Amino acid sequence: MAKKPSEKSRELYQYLKIHFSEEFATAITKYLSTDFTAECMLRYIRNTGKCSMEMIVDEMLAILNDRDVYVQKQIEKNRRIDLDDLFIRGFDIRWNEELQDSYVYQIPAIANIDHFEFKSNITFFVGENGSGKSTLLEAFAVACGLNPEGGTANYRFSTYDDYSDLASAIRIRKGVSKPRWSYFLRAESFYNVASALMTKYNDDGKMQDLHARSHGESFLDFIQRADQPGLYIMDEPEAALSPQRQLTLLIHLVKMAQKGAQFVIVTHSPILLAIPDADIFSFDEGSIRQIRYEDTESYQITKMFLDNREYMLKRLLAEDDDE
Repeated sequence: MAKKPSEKSRELYQYLKIHFSEEFATAITKYLSTDFTAECMLRYIRNTGKCSMEMIVDEMLAILNDRDVYVQKQIEKNRRIDLDDLFIRGFDIRWNEELQDSYVYQIPAIANIDHFEFKSNITFFVGENGSGKSTLLEAFAVACGLNPEGGTANYRFSTYDDYSDLASAIRIRKGVSKPRWSYFLRAESFYNVASALMTKYNDDGKMQDLHARSHGESFLDFIQRADQPGLYIMDEPEAALSPQRQLTLLIHLVKMAQKGAQFVIVTHSPILLAIPDADIFSFDEGSIRQIRYEDTESYQITKMFLDNREYMLKRLLAEDDDE
């Protein structure tokens, strides 16, 4: 159903129809269809006096530009309000001599960062293996008070201490609100989390044994149990999930973010990366920089392969035979 023109838009239409033509009136009011934009044009006509068609078209473009600027300012204003609601607004890294001698300082993307700002409820870290994204994510999680192997702040089990000293140099900048719930989840060590949940944190015996289900099902179930606005940090959650389950996770992330949850996620999944309004930061090329979804290697390589499957397989397998 077509939207009815506003009262001022109808007034403008009648004026333009009388002084110019019905076709011209229709073309102008198609764009100046709100009371605000139509009133701007009527005011211009009253103040200017006799106007040519060219003058009216030029003024219409100026009005529309002003409207777009106004709308953008409102979007930015609302976005700033939303940012005030983030549990973690950012973090700083205070490098010292000891850290500068450690292996983490040899990772270019990490060595080149002193400050980081979160600007969205959902933030993705992407990059090639060894680019430093998981190393920074783990240090960030530990600096937030979470167990390096995964779980909530209450989980204090350890099977192997191999995390870096970077966490000790990170200073978290918190928001106004405190998260009701937080966890760090990594697909590679989820078995240990599930085991600790049953043996150390199941005193009443009422918790469901996550080992009784498949790895992917128990992993997704653990994520979906958290239905409160909180801080959720995940390292490659797609590793445990089928494409169909990744779509289920995508829906959960969006709904939780709408409730006020904050997510920081390392991923290679072109499915998860497609979440609208999420921020994506690449760790490639020796720095951490924000990029578009279409510029991620996960998207580009997946699309290239699916669009040219036979050609890609032929080239890849031929190269393998040559070696």
